[in-house]
Amino acid sequence: MLKRLKSEISCVFERDPAAQSVFEVCTCYPGFHAVLIHRVSHKIWQANFKWMARFIAHCSRWMTGIEIHPAAKIGQRFFIDHGMGVVIGETAIIGDDCTLYHGVTLGGTSWQKGKRHPTLGNGVVVGAGAKVLGPIEVGENARVGSNAVVVKAVPAGATVTGIPGRIRKAKTLREKTATKIGFEAYGETANMPDPIVEALNRMLDHIEQTDQQMQCMRTALKKAGIDCKEQSISKLKVFE
Repeated sequence: MLKRLKSEISCVFERDPAAQSVFEVCTCYPGFHAVLIHRVSHKIWQANFKWMARFIAHCSRWMTGIEIHPAAKIGQRFFIDHGMGVVIGETAIIGDDCTLYHGVTLGGTSWQKGKRHPTLGNGVVVGAGAKVLGPIEVGENARVGSNAVVVKAVPAGATVTGIPGRIRKAKTLREKTATKIGFEAYGETANMPDPIVEALNRMLDHIEQTDQQMQCMRTALKKAGIDCKEQSISKLKVFE
């Protein structure tokens, strides 16, 4: 019991740089409190004292702002950061080392009894405000972006963003170009109108087109018997 408690506390320090001390975690972290109380209510639920388990869960919701049904199955080292507004349904299953942020819902899409809530594999991270709905599986080490709405299964290691949630593809040419010259591309979605972001993205597209044209020229020169060695691109330090 004591060993498990230590692991629950240590995972807070691993995932929240704002944590200052064990005393602070034990007294000021609602996510930590909600998980501990759920451990108790879950045991009582399994002992078939259903009303008592629900009442304890209800008190936990009132104290922490986090609602976890006592029947939900939660693995070890589960961390809820900030926590306000998190809802975890009755038939949800959460693996080890998972992390949820505030406003997350692991909800159902049916009024029928049976499995109707998500299953999260080990190491899953669900961003703030995301909704994972229905009896779907989210594979190990998958990432769900903030405010995403996920209604389909997510393979292990994938990243899902958007409404409805879609799996991000492998790096685009724009992202590869950004990595090559030494910085990460900013947001790519059409709903981000920041002019600086748009300018950077257009610049990356132009660099990629220029690279393709240079490659064609290099190939033509080589066919003409002129050796034009490719020069390595030194990474630019855009932001210090």
